[in-house]
Amino acid sequence: MTIIQSESFIFDPRPFIPLVTTVKRYWGPSTTLNDDNPTALTLIFAHGTGFHKEHWEPSIEDLYDIVEQQSNPASRLRIREVWSIDAPNHGDAAVLNEGVLQWSYEPIFRWDDYGRMIHAFLAGLGKGVNADFRGHNLVGIGHSMGAISMLLSLNYFPSLTFQSIILIEPMTMSQSNSVGPSNFLAEGAAKRRDTWASKEEAYKSFKSRKAWAGWDDRVLRIYVECGLRELPTGEYPDKEQKGVTLKCTRRQETASYRDTHGFSIIYRDFATYCKRVPIHSDTNDPSPTHPNSPSQVKQDVNDNAVGGVHNFASFSRVEGAGHLAPQTHPRGVAERIYEALTMTGHNRTRTPIQKGQVTAKL
Repeated sequence: MTIIQSESFIFDPRPFIPLVTTVKRYWGPSTTLNDDNPTALTLIFAHGTGFHKEHWEPSIEDLYDIVEQQSNPASRLRIREVWSIDAPNHGDAAVLNEGVLQWSYEPIFRWDDYGRMIHAFLAGLGKGVNADFRGHNLVGIGHSMGAISMLLSLNYFPSLTFQSIILIEPMTMSQSNSVGPSNFLAEGAAKRRDTWASKEEAYKSFKSRKAWAGWDDRVLRIYVECGLRELPTGEYPDKEQKGVTLKCTRRQETASYRDTHGFSIIYRDFATYCKRVPIHSDTNDPSPTHPNSPSQVKQDVNDNAVGGVHNFASFSRVEGAGHLAPQTHPRGVAERIYEALTMTGHNRTRTPIQKGQVTAKL
């Protein structure tokens, strides 16, 4: 297994945005940071609701592993660097923003605020990260809420230029289809258990539950190690209470599920986004534990919002995966990302697939 290295940053766009976020930069053994090779790619990852930037690490490791296994070093995919960004109310960012999030970010946290933060970070509209992305070959990669937020980042100025965007299970649907799933997920988040005696006890609890039983163990351990924090907190201020709780609080996870505005905008304008930037879409088989993704809803998105899968730069599935593909099948997701990144003409011109064609079923 390829070992990746990383460093963490706090990105601060205040006073233009009242929140900060946390980002992580990754590189592999063959990566030359600040590589000015014109074909080298900078990958930008965004996570789904209830998760955090580190959830992508197994897929990032597997992606580098796939690259390293290519027999001809001269023709390998060149990755300049990889960045993963927390939504401002998730992960480490949620801890830093704990007080501010109580103002105007409850009972609804808009996915557009995640998209706005992605834009500010890549446009250099803040401090704390010494990186200039001008001239980088940017590729956006998002899962669920993160997929939608990545697209929403295109709506701010100065405009971002992505070579392509890879969507893993984009969480979008028509307004008529959104009410039931949104309410179901919000109600589940509001009632979920959110304190444990220790991280070890939390891991054992998750491992024994059906909702987490299918997760890749690497992802589950990251979820526990990077997604939990020690008590007391603003949510649980009792200094006598010991244990751990979620960094992304129940109220903020619930607030994120309550936002139907962001993914409704993407549904309405999906075909336009496909004209603005090459989009690779991964839409998997419905997960029985995730009612927001039945086949007919996904079919409606592809047929009516997108105008047919031929409008994607590519369209495929991760074999055996559902909505939580990065959690359950990180290797399959990495293979799908690699496939999209190595398509002919990726860094130069868009090569759309023919109508009705599926490029691969991984």
